Amino acid sequence: MFKFFKGKEKGNVLYAPCKGKVVPLTEVPDPTFSEKLLGDGFAVIPTEGKVYAPADAEILIHIGLDTVTLKGAPFTAHVAAGDKVKKGDLLMDVDLDKIKEAGLNTITPVLICNTDDYEKISLQKEGDVLLDEAVLKIS
Repeated sequence: MFKFFKGKEKGNVLYAPCKGKVVPLTEVPDPTFSEKLLGDGFAVIPTEGKVYAPADAEILIHIGLDTVTLKGAPFTAHVAAGDKVKKGDLLMDVDLDKIKEAGLNTITPVLICNTDDYEKISLQKEGDVLLDEAVLKIS
């Protein structure tokens, strides 16, 4: 999970943090995300194991469901707590096969944690997405 930049600029866009398939949060098979308890956003079912910063905003990226049980094994971090990151920075390499072999879901929610700071959060794209495609608009 990553939180970075508490940007409150209006009219921001979040881009795909990885290549894969974008789905609404309501399709994440975990009520913490599907009921938007941590914030609004989208999820990506990744097809490649590189995760990049999708914006300069206060967001949370949760790679896979219940992956904490793997004790970090399938992850190689390229940033550390306290690092300042910019859109497009490589955050992490992920071995998606190891996550799947453990019987876990690779779906990756991308959440706007400070949803109250924005009037509107709208999904701009669903389905197959390439890295860096516009997915969510916040204003």
